[in-house]
Amino acid sequence: MKEKAIVLDTSAFIAGFDPLAVPEKQYTVLEVKNELNSGTMPWMRFNAAIESGKVRILKPKESRVQEVLEASKKVGDMRYLSEADLQVLALALELKGRGLNALIVTDDYSIQNVANKIGVEFTSLMTFGIKFRFKWILYCPACYRKYPADCKIELCEVCGTELKRKPKKKSHL
Repeated sequence: MKEKAIVLDTSAFIAGFDPLAVPEKQYTVLEVKNELNSGTMPWMRFNAAIESGKVRILKPKESRVQEVLEASKKVGDMRYLSEADLQVLALALELKGRGLNALIVTDDYSIQNVANKIGVEFTSLMTFGIKFRFKWILYCPACYRKYPADCKIELCEVCGTELKRKPKKKSHL
């Protein structure tokens, strides 16, 4: 059986996940700390886990980040992933590539959607987690013009209305 490697997203610390209570090896990325508000309980939990050695901070290879970017473009979640999210996904993919059974702990649906696309396991703490993998599309709610999910613009080129997203396709996990 493969050794389990738990990868912690920002939402894991916010939801109250206690790394000190889990025997498996745990990892995260520095960008997660940057998303936590200084002095809060999640921030203190993060620091305690790092200082105790229960959680290691690793930086994934740039090639893994690129793989995650490509996958997030394909499912249409790219614009909804923070730098920390991308790094967490890339780290999990890298650990999986090293032969570990990587598991991301996150309540973030975009992370879960991309994790499913790249074949990385995930679990949620405060939500039920995703039941389907979505492929998103951007559209204008005023004039109904459609845009590719990885489109960089935020306002419709035709009428100037803020773009929204909706599922183009959903498939079972």
